This record gives sequence, C-alpha cells and structure tokens, in this order.
Amino acid sequence: MNHLRPLLTATALAAALLSPAASTASPASTASTEAAAAAARGGDRVRLDGVRVRLRPGTRQVVTVNRTSGHHARVVYWQRSEGRWRRQFTAHDGRVGYGGLVRATRRVQGSGKTPLGTFRLPWAFGMHQQRDRWDPSYRKVRRGDYWVLDNESRYYNRYRNKRQGEFRWRLGASHPDSSERLRDYRQQYEWAVTTSFNRRQVRHRGGAIFLHVNGGGATAGCVSAPRWFLKRLMRRLDPDRAPVMGVGR
Repeated sequence: MNHLRPLLTATALAAALLSPAASTASPASTASTEAAAAAARGGDRVRLDGVRVRLRPGTRQVVTVNRTSGHHARVVYWQRSEGRWRRQFTAHDGRVGYGGLVRATRRVQGSGKTPLGTFRLPWAFGMHQQRDRWDPSYRKVRRGDYWVLDNESRYYNRYRNKRQGEFRWRLGASHPDSSERLRDYRQQYEWAVTTSFNRRQVRHRGGAIFLHVNGGGATAGCVSAPRWFLKRLMRRLDPDRAPVMGVGR
C-alpha cells in the first residue's frame, strides 16, 4: 500500500504553511450503477451515497459527507479499484456546521455553515508526532500555532505561528476577525485533514474548514467524524490517488 507522501511541492508547501475503532466498518460494496458507469466513461463526476462528487485527474480516494438530519451526517470513505468505486468504511455519527449547509461561494465567515461541493484533501495536522506511514507534510501542532481568520492579514485562511506575526492573534474569541488557536481544540484536532475551501483567500468567506475528530456536537463549519474514522483515514490517504471530499445534502 502506498502511504501518505508530500501532497505539495516544496515551494507550494512552504506557501501553504507560512502563508498558508469503536464502530464496525461496512463490508466493501460497489457504488451505484450511475457512479460505476460514469467511472467507466472516465467522467469527471460520480454520485456516491447520494453525493455528487467532482473528480480530479487520477482521483481514486473519496470521502463523502451526506447530511442525514440537523447537524448529523453519514461520512464514508471510498476507494476505486478494478474500475469500480467501493465503500471501505462508514461513520453514521458524523457532524456538519450548526448553521447547516450552504453553497461554497455564498458562505460567510462566522455563519457556522458547512460549504457544499467537492474539495481537495491536501495535507494534515494534529496533536501527535509524525509517524512513518503519514504524509511527510503533516504538521504537529505546537505552542503558538493558529489558523488565521483575520481579514486584515495577507495570511488569511493559512496556518501560521504567532511568532511569525502579521496577523492579530491577540483578538478575543468574540471578535469577528479572531483566529483559531489550534491547541485549544486538542480533541477535535487530534487529527485534522485540511481542505481546499477558499484557497484563494476571499475575505469574509471564512476558512479553517477541515475534516476532523468529533467534538461534543455540531461544528462551526467543518466536517467531523468519530476518532476511529480519522485514525483509519490517516493511514490510507495517498496523494498519488488525488483524494477529495464531497459534501452534499
């Protein structure tokens, strides 16, 4: 099995960083006839567990997020092999934002809404030390690490340490431009996979949209899943398979 290797070139990684099993897995099963037919045609979209997913060239790994009710969702990890999409494991107690779902281009910072659509899963961070089977671009959260949500900073929606400056890390949690101090979320960010949402840094659209471990309830816009799900996923994601996450209703 290929293990996680760098998902970004050295230049792109530097830009991204500085500017930025308790449940039983379901048996492997094939996706719908529609998805299999689309894959066979080499189409760029498939429907998996009712979620429309836009595939990237070479995509062989997909996470689908299907909201079931309120802030609850079913989260499924899929792999394509022998020309067919196969369900690998399923979490029935995933979560989305307390504000519901919204088209990605209409999302507003602080709304608590999870963006709809398909997003790349480029790299990960968390509270653990690096392990050989993980992506070498994985970053262990350290003291002073933030995800910048300061609309006045050129590092908006980027991972940055307060020692590097150029964002207002002292802003209190009640301020609309406050950034996330990552060590404040040790449970949720034990393992977290970043997404490509708002990679162009559109101001006031928000950021820090991750796939991470469940907390006590709804998220503030991320997608979350049980700890066992993230732990298993970290061992399987492979940049050579262009992984993406599709969020649907």
